Amino acid sequence: MTFSSLVDSVNSRGPFQFLVALLLGLPILGMANHNLLQIFTAATPAHHCRPPPNASAGPWPLPLGPQGRPEPCLRFVHPPNASLPNGTQGATEPCRDGWAYNSSTGDSIVTEWDLVCDANKLKEMAQSVFMAGTLVGGIVLGGLSDRFGRKPILSGSYLLLAASGSGAAFSPSFAVYVVLRFLCGFSMAGVTLSTVILNVEWMSTRLRAVMTVGIGYFYTAGQFLLPGMAYAIPQWRWLQLAVSAPFFAFFLLSWWVPESIRWMVLSGKSLKALKVLQWVAAFNGRKEAGEKLSLEELKLDLQKEISLAKANYSVADLFRTPVLRRVTFCLSLAWFATGFAYYSLAMGVEDFGVNLYLLQVIFGGVDIPAKFITILSMSYLGRHTTEVITLLLAGASILALIFVPADLPALRTVLAVFGKGCLSSSFSCLFLYTSELYPTVIRQTGMGMSNVLTRLGSMTAPLVRITGELHPFVPNLIFGATALLGGGASLFLPETLNQPLPETIEDVEAWSPPKKEPEPEPEAEKDSQRIPLQPCGPDLHPS
Repeated sequence: MTFSSLVDSVNSRGPFQFLVALLLGLPILGMANHNLLQIFTAATPAHHCRPPPNASAGPWPLPLGPQGRPEPCLRFVHPPNASLPNGTQGATEPCRDGWAYNSSTGDSIVTEWDLVCDANKLKEMAQSVFMAGTLVGGIVLGGLSDRFGRKPILSGSYLLLAASGSGAAFSPSFAVYVVLRFLCGFSMAGVTLSTVILNVEWMSTRLRAVMTVGIGYFYTAGQFLLPGMAYAIPQWRWLQLAVSAPFFAFFLLSWWVPESIRWMVLSGKSLKALKVLQWVAAFNGRKEAGEKLSLEELKLDLQKEISLAKANYSVADLFRTPVLRRVTFCLSLAWFATGFAYYSLAMGVEDFGVNLYLLQVIFGGVDIPAKFITILSMSYLGRHTTEVITLLLAGASILALIFVPADLPALRTVLAVFGKGCLSSSFSCLFLYTSELYPTVIRQTGMGMSNVLTRLGSMTAPLVRITGELHPFVPNLIFGATALLGGGASLFLPETLNQPLPETIEDVEAWSPPKKEPEPEPEAEKDSQRIPLQPCGPDLHPS
């Protein structure tokens, strides 16, 4: 009996599984809030230089930029109507006395610490530091999860996210704010890692895909909640606190989430694992089935999983054989390109000249049809075709933004929403595709490598946006070209639709098509009827 069959024996589609999905899904609502929070807490309102302290009462004229708009980072040294020597009339200087902001839409960290003009790079750096926290957290907490269990890491991550996120609301300086945001990203990696593992292990094979997509829709719902909360709470400190404080409640609720049975058995806690299974059986109304389970049967059923877990594999094994090397390289490009391009659009909402709150609702809403279409496409067209098409379309839509002028905000918005939907589909496809491409013995290692690559992409995206100071089209050129590169790399991945999951590295190598044997001569064909030949090519459908 496999582990999935063991869970099925205590009714893997009972009320307990739906309770676990609910407990794991509710915090995902807040995950979207934290990921996209700086869209609102770091919004840059209209601003201009304050006049000198000795300026006379009345309006101080502002210099105009190349497009006839007031220049936000310069001011006149003297009033334009002042009597001055030739050569000094109309001279400008940087803002030496701060900026005046349009506060009609609320405040932000930009207005709090003057992150404009030469300091505007710090706003993008803050988002990159947050993403760096998710990268470091994925590496550190992944190892701690294997050592101490999924549940302690999940509960601890909830508590750390609640504390660091709430603390960021009271930051006395920008440096303290950045450090606390790093800890927010660090803890979110722990939440994501433990949620995925516990959801997979407590669901039946048939229910697993549905529940995984269901939890993904919690994230989509969170994208709808964020603009509403930001509109109702225009002060950035109170908004930061509002999206962080609920994780104190999630920390308390997490004690209802059971530990991973597989981890307990592999850690020598088989008796405790047996008690948890029996409790789950009773909760699902199958108490008699639970009582039939024994400690010896539990160890025997998981013997294969135990032997595989004890085998020593490392990141180097991802590059050991030709087919696996190609799979790792192509998947790495696809994951990096998806994370890189996704956050270029998700964090650039205010660049499209449309109402910030409305556009964020649209950006969240596009995920609903995108994920549904992805499920249909993966089921009928295959994972390979779906991944290639979504990344190529996303790259094309981002590149198209280069040729659409800023005075056509509706068209730019349509292209951005379409591109974001394609990238959401790419994420949904990659999670399943990657788990099917890597064999059981290194699947966790491969997923960890993929997580690192997509976090690197999301961490790099805000920094690339700074290149817009060179020319406005440069960021979109980089983002679009990278998405096309990821789609091109996906062309070299094998299809996994209706294929059994590979257990070993040798199973992956068997996907490589055998060389076609030359047609036999007529005499050899006659001999082959008398002497049976042994097949020399690998089995294309390993069992």
